[in-house]
Amino acid sequence: MKKSGDYNTKALSGRNRRLLYEWRKLEERLNSRPDIRWHVTSTNAEGLPISYRVDYDLRSICGVEHLDRLEEQGLPHTPLFANHFVMQITLPAHYPCIDAQPSFCFLTEDEKGEAIPHPWHPNIRYFGQMAGRVCINMADSYTDLAWGVERVAHYLRYDTYHAINEPPYPEDLKVASWVVNEGEPNEWIFFSQNRPHSSKENNQ
Repeated sequence: MKKSGDYNTKALSGRNRRLLYEWRKLEERLNSRPDIRWHVTSTNAEGLPISYRVDYDLRSICGVEHLDRLEEQGLPHTPLFANHFVMQITLPAHYPCIDAQPSFCFLTEDEKGEAIPHPWHPNIRYFGQMAGRVCINMADSYTDLAWGVERVAHYLRYDTYHAINEPPYPEDLKVASWVVNEGEPNEWIFFSQNRPHSSKENNQ
């Protein structure tokens, strides 16, 4: 596989130029971080990345106790934690057009089909067929993937989240309800911050 330095930016088309830019930004911003590892998982005909795997080596909530009785009042649903999460980034054919946003999605199964931890966060889908999908508001078509990867790390640390049922709306309403009704009052989600924040302050 070619390296990002093997390409001449001026010789590339607009889309391929952007793909190379994303690749180099990931190298520049993330290669020195001990908590984030990444690698290319597929490329286009020119050898430029169109999907990535991102491994987060950090502690975050991956579920709660008594999950099958989540809506039962009076029963504490204390958080469960994991130290490793895996996310897939896929770039659609028309990326970086504004209507072709990149897909950020945490894996919920390994290569053998066995369940693996995925994040318990109001802006990441936990339940259903779309489990693992990350709701991330890219500011515009110029926002790079490295920004998104770093922002998801803030999600995992609960440095930022949106749990109020109002625009831009949580991705998972059940998790959002837990955050508001149990996570915040019991300070369970403040495991990595210097001071508590309310869900209204931590807009997505």
